[in-house]
Amino acid sequence: MKTKNIYLYVFLIFSCIGCEKFLEEDPRAIVAPETFFASDNDARQAIQGTYAILKNNSIYGQVGLDHFYDNGADIIEPNRSANFVQPIGNYTLDEALADVSVQKMSVSDTWKDLYRVVFNSNFIIDRVTDNESITEDVRTEVIAESRFLRALAYWHITNLWGNAPYYTEALTLDEVRVLGRTDEAIILDGVIADLQSAQSILPSSYPNDQRGRATKWAAAIIEAKIYMKQQNWQAGLTKSLEIINQSPHTLLPTYEEVFDPMNEYNAEIIWSLDFARDITGQFDPAFPGRSFAGNSNWRPSMFNPRLRDEPANSDERSALGDALAARGEAFNGTGLQVAAKDFAEKFPLNDLRRPLNIVDNYLGFELNFPYMAKFWNLDLATSPRFNHEDNRMVFRLADVYLMAAECENELNGPGGAFQYLNPIRQRAYATQAEWDLTGLDQQGFREAIYDERKWELAAEAHRRYDLIRWGILLDVVQNLEYRFWEPNVNIRPWHVLLPIPLQELEQNPALLESDPTNNGYR
Repeated sequence: MKTKNIYLYVFLIFSCIGCEKFLEEDPRAIVAPETFFASDNDARQAIQGTYAILKNNSIYGQVGLDHFYDNGADIIEPNRSANFVQPIGNYTLDEALADVSVQKMSVSDTWKDLYRVVFNSNFIIDRVTDNESITEDVRTEVIAESRFLRALAYWHITNLWGNAPYYTEALTLDEVRVLGRTDEAIILDGVIADLQSAQSILPSSYPNDQRGRATKWAAAIIEAKIYMKQQNWQAGLTKSLEIINQSPHTLLPTYEEVFDPMNEYNAEIIWSLDFARDITGQFDPAFPGRSFAGNSNWRPSMFNPRLRDEPANSDERSALGDALAARGEAFNGTGLQVAAKDFAEKFPLNDLRRPLNIVDNYLGFELNFPYMAKFWNLDLATSPRFNHEDNRMVFRLADVYLMAAECENELNGPGGAFQYLNPIRQRAYATQAEWDLTGLDQQGFREAIYDERKWELAAEAHRRYDLIRWGILLDVVQNLEYRFWEPNVNIRPWHVLLPIPLQELEQNPALLESDPTNNGYR
């Protein structure tokens, strides 16, 4: 869905970053129903404006959600001490640091942008419902997509903060500012209702020019993940099998094909957000001179190496640069996301996924750090630094197979679970002797799933979520060794959640009424 250039002014206001005026006005006083949502196109553009918020650096742009779902676990780490990711990944975060923003990435930015998605979604639903200026089919479609986006935002909010403000009406900002925290279980009940409603309406797939929009299967996978977090294994298995058996998605023959930048909408991808080159600054209309990621994707640059760090023999740096240039490539990224020491040392040497996840030698040059090539894009002509058009993968089918295997094992033991695990391992190894794990008991299979999700889904923003729901985050991190940080020393039991940022608490003291400790951070 290459729709990044299409925005209405009102939704630029809603998604604007750093726009204090937005915090002072009620959007319903800015845009009246009679002057907006007056056509099908208005309603559809409103949805596009809300999708745009997901591409901000604080969510799926750059490495926004990666900070929470991957950093501080056992897969990726920075190749140097980096101030803007260190508090989360090194478990030194507090309420005040949650407000510190670099390149629009902070706990506070993520909180605000997720709630902008909620606010927009509620507003759209309110303005589209029973609006006779919009055809019935479009009303139904737009409301379904809004409910999906609202569910997605609340799912992330509960994952990151647990109990949180929850509302599903088009409230004014003054009304929102005084909301206390709602129990996570109540929020997730509402999320599941939204997801089920969305699945009943959203299509199974879109035409090529609309790819990038969430289908019913994107809603289904979130629902399945919630059931698994709740340890409702039967519901999780049923929903996972619905995706496997009824969706148009299939596993690709090889792991490498999944990450082919020339085939970003391949059959294994359930949902990815599309980005485009050469579009910057559009999320900040209040500050036109300020250039942020816009719709060009920064994330590959975070995984791309930078030449000043490489190769291991610095005397060969010029030769490496020449070798890259001869291929039309460059090590011009930040190198900030590299394979963790623990991950690189433990990744099986005979696993065919290893070359996509561990690159410690390139073009014959030994490297200082092990990089993750599946997120690389070194091509200078099509993917310059901080200006990539690579999609951001959110969900894929291999994840669902592993979810089904886990649910089946928890319900009935490993006997019937291998049928979902084996297709993933078969493409990861050359021979049956290598991939076949038959003979495991239930606990052994459970531990195999811990590892298989680690290898298969490395740095795809699942790991900390998995470790937390398995109840093993603390144990895993305390046994880690990082290159520059000490997460093993700093982590505490309350680090399974983030603190609500200090500025939010100052603006709304009601956020502390149900939990004066702010998730254990005070």
